[in-house]
Amino acid sequence: MRGRTVAEQIISQHASTTAQADDVVIVRVDGAMATDTTAPFAIETFREMRGVRVWDPARMVFVIDHAAPAPTEAIANLHVMMRTFARETGAVLYEIGTGIGHQVMVERAHVRPGELIVGADSHTVIYGALNAFASGVGSTDLAAVMLTGRTWLRVPRTIRVELIGDAPMGISPKDLTLAIVGRLGIDGATGRAIEFTGAAVRALSLAGRMTMASMAVETGAVAGLVDPSGLELPYAFAATQPEPGAEYEQCITIDVRELAPQIALPHSPDGVVAIDQAAGTRIDMAFIGTCTNGRLEDLRAAAAVLRGQRIASHVRLIIAPASREVFAAGLRDGTIAALTDAGATFITPGCGPCVGTHLGVPGNGEVVISAANRNFQGRMGNPRSAVYLASPATVAASALHGVITAADTRGVA
Repeated sequence: MRGRTVAEQIISQHASTTAQADDVVIVRVDGAMATDTTAPFAIETFREMRGVRVWDPARMVFVIDHAAPAPTEAIANLHVMMRTFARETGAVLYEIGTGIGHQVMVERAHVRPGELIVGADSHTVIYGALNAFASGVGSTDLAAVMLTGRTWLRVPRTIRVELIGDAPMGISPKDLTLAIVGRLGIDGATGRAIEFTGAAVRALSLAGRMTMASMAVETGAVAGLVDPSGLELPYAFAATQPEPGAEYEQCITIDVRELAPQIALPHSPDGVVAIDQAAGTRIDMAFIGTCTNGRLEDLRAAAAVLRGQRIASHVRLIIAPASREVFAAGLRDGTIAALTDAGATFITPGCGPCVGTHLGVPGNGEVVISAANRNFQGRMGNPRSAVYLASPATVAASALHGVITAADTRGVA
């Protein structure tokens, strides 16, 4: 029998059978997550299924992170629904300000290597940074998981992406990730799993690996599994590596040795070019945050650019830390002070500006440079604005100069 990919191995362990690409299997789920955008419908569906008890309350996690604090009465009542359900069933609930669901899941060890996790959010793929198989599901499927602890899936074929060479000084995990998305395109990995590997990948921190895994979905992938070599976690774990002779649908090699800072042009994450092709474009707003780039490493990169300086007078820089823990760590080491002194505005840890729910919707005709994961038209809440995607350091430099630029980012990851 041929060797198995990482996805095939983890799925096989949870299906109690040898699963290969294209097989349809029923799998045991190790954990599930839903946010305030998806949990209410899942709860309603669960009740329609006559559900009373959650299969395992400790493994069902709800996070209020997308519209937090509630901006309207209607949303406030959805939050009440989540709180009531969690109280009645014993499911885990993280309140407003705790952070983005994906960050919280990792910080609180709700996901570990080798596990199979589902979430009613497309960026659930981020847990592939931990060598877990993780994928987004709809609210109806999540309701069934809440009831049974199981779900079905089609075992994905796998695309192997290898980054060869050492990344140049100043090239961040986001630059590497944008280069991959630009190469594959927004539908280049539809329904597939991606294995990320290579010297530049193995050198990444957990934060950098989360950046890469989170944007696997921007290529259409159902899972993004980062090579666990070099992964440091606060507990012992057994890594799942591809077996010898594992079969890949496609193998892509990207040489990063001459890579320049990358930027995605409006209105698609795969409209990726070198920064010089957009340099000089005037901006109105800069945003740092999201499950992709809201961690302490990202805030420190921005602070390294801005420390002791002030952003351009016509620019507003909005920062949403990925979690309360990230914000607290930034307070302790002076990162938050440096960014605040430079003119940044901090908002509640959460997803608000990324999805355009509130706390940072751009105006008509405004240009935004963002460290988020998506820039589809209207993604940030206004279809008459234009959003560019770049690394936190590039976002900070652009806020400083008032135009898109990668100046001052050399040596800053």
